Amino acid sequence: MAQRILHVVTNVAHYQDPAQPTGLWLSELTHAWQVFAAQGYEQRIVSPLGGLSPLEPRSLKWPLADASARDWLADPARMALLASTARPHDIDPADFDAIYFTGGHAVMWDFPGSEALQRITRAIHERGGVVSSVCHGYCGLLNTRLSDGSLLVAGRRVTGFSWREEVLAGVAAKMPYNAEEEMKQRGARYEKAWLPFVPHVVVDGRLVTGQNPNSAKATAEQVAALLASG
Repeated sequence: MAQRILHVVTNVAHYQDPAQPTGLWLSELTHAWQVFAAQGYEQRIVSPLGGLSPLEPRSLKWPLADASARDWLADPARMALLASTARPHDIDPADFDAIYFTGGHAVMWDFPGSEALQRITRAIHERGGVVSSVCHGYCGLLNTRLSDGSLLVAGRRVTGFSWREEVLAGVAAKMPYNAEEEMKQRGARYEKAWLPFVPHVVVDGRLVTGQNPNSAKATAEQVAALLASG
């Protein structure tokens, strides 16, 4: 059987101010999707509520919308996947070998509190699967506890969008919390690249995290390498 990847995307369409749109950072999905498709993996998309996953407008504009994002936007079948994502309760974790949390600032609101996503993540991790995230996707790992009650990220090396990158991107004032600091407060050993916005991936056992949108492809490649190694 082909190995299976579960992508997690957001349902949130705006910052705290409804007049300020956000959503899924599309290339964080498309880059990983391409890597996994090349390996012949089966892929499915889930969101905290199911249904539509809105797109971050900035991710759709030049130069941030690269060929993979443009190809996805031009493909009605793939766009339909984001219009009707699965609900967590429709997902059997035993069907998946890895989970991959995408980003976009929107996930800061709906990922951390989703107990259903935490259940799926815990199950995949505890049966020997790979848990991964890119950019703000690591917010989906903040509150996941294992069966013994410990936090999945406690004592683990992780990365994700840094506070410095939030400031440089000009969006720090819109953030509901400092994700980097929240990770550290949970006992995670947070790491980041010396330069902002460059690709950076951290692998700690079967936990794979990428720092920013430019890290999506490399993150997926590390996930694929772990799956190939058994």
